[in-house]
Amino acid sequence: MIFKTIFNCLIDFNRFCLFIHIILVLTFCSCNESNNIEKSKVFRYNSENGITSLDPAFARTQDNIWAVSQLFNGLVQLDKNLNILPCIARRWEISADGLKYTFYLRNDVLFHKSDVFKNKKQRKVVASDFVFSFNRIIDEKTASPGSWIFNDKIASNPFVALNDTIFIINLKKAFPPFLGLLTMPYCFAVPSEAIKKHGKDFGRNPVGTGPFVFGKWNEEVKLIFLKNEEYFETDNGVQLPFIDAVAVSFLDDKQTAFLEFLQGNLSFFNGVESSFKDEIINKDGSLKSKYKTKFKSLKTPFLNTEYIAFLVDDSLENSKNHPLYDKNLRLAINYAIDKKSLIKYLRNNIGTPANGGFVPIGLAGHYKNENFVFDIKKSKFYLEKSKWFKTKKPVTLYTTKDYLDICLFIQKDLRKAGIDIKIEVQPASFLKEEKSNNRLNFFRGSWIADYPDAENYLACFYSPNYSPQGPNYTHFKNLKFDQLYDSVFKAANENDRVEIYHRMENILMNECPVIPLFYDQSLRLINNNVKNLDNNPTNSLDLKRVKIE
Repeated sequence: MIFKTIFNCLIDFNRFCLFIHIILVLTFCSCNESNNIEKSKVFRYNSENGITSLDPAFARTQDNIWAVSQLFNGLVQLDKNLNILPCIARRWEISADGLKYTFYLRNDVLFHKSDVFKNKKQRKVVASDFVFSFNRIIDEKTASPGSWIFNDKIASNPFVALNDTIFIINLKKAFPPFLGLLTMPYCFAVPSEAIKKHGKDFGRNPVGTGPFVFGKWNEEVKLIFLKNEEYFETDNGVQLPFIDAVAVSFLDDKQTAFLEFLQGNLSFFNGVESSFKDEIINKDGSLKSKYKTKFKSLKTPFLNTEYIAFLVDDSLENSKNHPLYDKNLRLAINYAIDKKSLIKYLRNNIGTPANGGFVPIGLAGHYKNENFVFDIKKSKFYLEKSKWFKTKKPVTLYTTKDYLDICLFIQKDLRKAGIDIKIEVQPASFLKEEKSNNRLNFFRGSWIADYPDAENYLACFYSPNYSPQGPNYTHFKNLKFDQLYDSVFKAANENDRVEIYHRMENILMNECPVIPLFYDQSLRLINNNVKNLDNNPTNSLDLKRVKIE
């Protein structure tokens, strides 16, 4: 009954109207099945948050990353299993001390045709293009949000073009995840000629090497990419890509976008909101039978940890004097949350309860601990030990509207354990600023992998990474944790690194600056005429092998 009450509070008139509209769409959608041949070769998707730039230097959001990834390439790339594969670099060597990376480039990769080149033709990508592209990322004048990727890693002369096909990166200290870091869109190659001509407007006039070329951009309406007829990659000897074009729409309402998907006007739909998840997905996470003839669903672990966290900095007055600075209260909160029920009732089992550390499922270093599960007796034990137990003054959890249902669920669970909390909803941009500047003692967050390595997650609790300069929003500081973090880069092999990661996770669980709620899964709904669109742990969008039949 409690869960029904929660859900009934969340269901509103808009949701009722949506279900009626879905029924009408399913009744009449057959009228859209006579698409012409040209339309059938266009992959269509929606960017609900909008695209701000097609410049890899500003590929920070998922919407920007998806678009930029169709137009550009880097030295290396990830496959759907997180293996690092060649791309513009056909092979590479790493020195024994881990300080020198030598990349041997292909000599058949061309930038897209553009008037920035002589005679409006193309030219080959050479090693000096990567010297230019990487120096541009770290140049303060560029103001790229990706400049951090090389911070405290590269030597004084970091990027060297030995000749047209040999590119060298020099590090000042070993960093084992470095290859994975180079798969990020920030590291895509851009031509200096285009930057010289367009400057800050390059994001509106992109010139890359990718499987698609820039076509047309009518902001807030439609973005078009066209097939690159001279793309360098092949699949079993057949040149990629297989489709003719990509069309991106900009519907900012997810329900409207979903209706467009049902009508066949979008090739796939990413994720399902709580307002209509029960109409589409069964409680076990499977697709409801009435939709199986219309589209298919793909669910896979997504490198995203959803969590609630605490500010634990004793150098800040608003932290050391706050009830949540007491570890006992934080542990009491952790044991009071029924994460399994949260996933079942709010997410229809899309995701995995986080009964372990901060590193999600899918990465070497994920740490599972069955002693960290829902346990009311343990919650009350720690609660009675806490200083808060004497005053019982409510504490405030800060969140955004998109995660209000999760926070209401947490509030209900904590109330059962005798912990009273308030919930304050803030705009996403404001909440990010507040937590970055250490003004929030209790907040909801998520961490999506920048690159596929556990270090990217545990760096969020390394004390030199204090926000706002770094990602340590909790200001957690633990000498042993920092020593282990420093030692991981000297580990002889991955097994040794994983063992260190587990020890670091154990410290986090005991000190509890963060409570992981669940390890996410990405869910994609894909029209049955779309083939070869894989799901993957980074939730990236790779369209070069997609076919539309």
